Amino acid sequence: MSYTMYSSRRSAGKPRQSYGSGRRSGQKRGPKKDYIHPSRFVKTASPVEEATYEATHCFADFPMHEFLQQNIARMGFEMPSPIQDQAIPAGLAGEDIIGIANTGTGKTIAFAVPVLHRLVTDPQARALIIAPTRELAQQIEQECKQVGKGTSLYGALLIGGANMNPQLRDLRAQPQIVIGTPGRIKDHLERGSLDLSDFNIVVLDEVDRMLDMGFVEDVSDILGRLRSDRQSFFFSATLDRKVRDLIDFFASDPTTISVKTGDTTDNVHQDIVCYETVYDKIGQLHDILIQPGVSKAIVFDDTQRAVERLSKELQSRGFKADDIHGGKTQGQRQRALNRFKKNEVTILVATDVAARGIDVKDVSHVINYSTPQNYETYVHRIGRAGRAGNIGYALTFVTDER
Repeated sequence: MSYTMYSSRRSAGKPRQSYGSGRRSGQKRGPKKDYIHPSRFVKTASPVEEATYEATHCFADFPMHEFLQQNIARMGFEMPSPIQDQAIPAGLAGEDIIGIANTGTGKTIAFAVPVLHRLVTDPQARALIIAPTRELAQQIEQECKQVGKGTSLYGALLIGGANMNPQLRDLRAQPQIVIGTPGRIKDHLERGSLDLSDFNIVVLDEVDRMLDMGFVEDVSDILGRLRSDRQSFFFSATLDRKVRDLIDFFASDPTTISVKTGDTTDNVHQDIVCYETVYDKIGQLHDILIQPGVSKAIVFDDTQRAVERLSKELQSRGFKADDIHGGKTQGQRQRALNRFKKNEVTILVATDVAARGIDVKDVSHVINYSTPQNYETYVHRIGRAGRAGNIGYALTFVTDER
């Protein structure tokens, strides 16, 4: 499916001067955005053909606790994914691990198995799992509960937007495993409700996204409070200088496992949509969303108010739409996300902060109704589509401001 035809609404010969979100003059603007030339939003999908991977183990081969073995079998897992096949044996052997893999490749199971095995077999072990977003932290907790069912392990989920009292109650019970986001973990550390001095296992999931979101100081402070003789797991889609520096400082001779098979954007067909007025813009969005190939879409806008306004506008036009942003409670965000996953709504309007934890495999389209803050944000946005080997589509609205 191609959307080049939408570019033809622009009058021929008019030079492109700048590209923004189409605000009228005099309206309040957010932080200044990086200039991204529209050509960077146009790219034909070029999926990398993955070579057939032959696992050297099956899950039954891994020397894990019998309860974990039974739960893995009950979940229907027989042959591990590449990251699981290589990371689980190293993790069970007590090694520090750097795992480089695309999102959606089974990273959670890759660290959950060795972490939960150690917690079950060593009563003195304590584990901290840090994720960049509330939604991802919740997903990790759900998978850990499935893998660890029947083990009597006790945990606490520490995320923002949720009631503090249940978290305080869970922490008073001395949980063996704590899963949370950097901000809320720091809140508990500062109020004295969380003591990490006995924690000897740590997992940082999606390290690159965590650092991109500005959590480098919080993460460094948290890691500095753990036991020095700890086992560390770092999982990331990229291994740039920021990630490398953090790992080099806090890890001890880690084993690097890389099973990445291409860039996040390789499976995404990217194009622009040119518009001239705000009325033209919403009209073109409407036209896109009614096309048969648009089965499930995430639409990005800049602010909480803009997201809510656009969601209501789409609902008034008969679309099954909902919205998600940082101003909503965690319960509201989770309900909207669950409705999206169950196809009760097929359009989710979102801000960047709220959407970073969305992991829904059947998103067909990402639509940048507002241009992203920078190119890294753009890559994170469009990475919501084109998952599980599918081709996704990303459309970015651009306009002249004259």
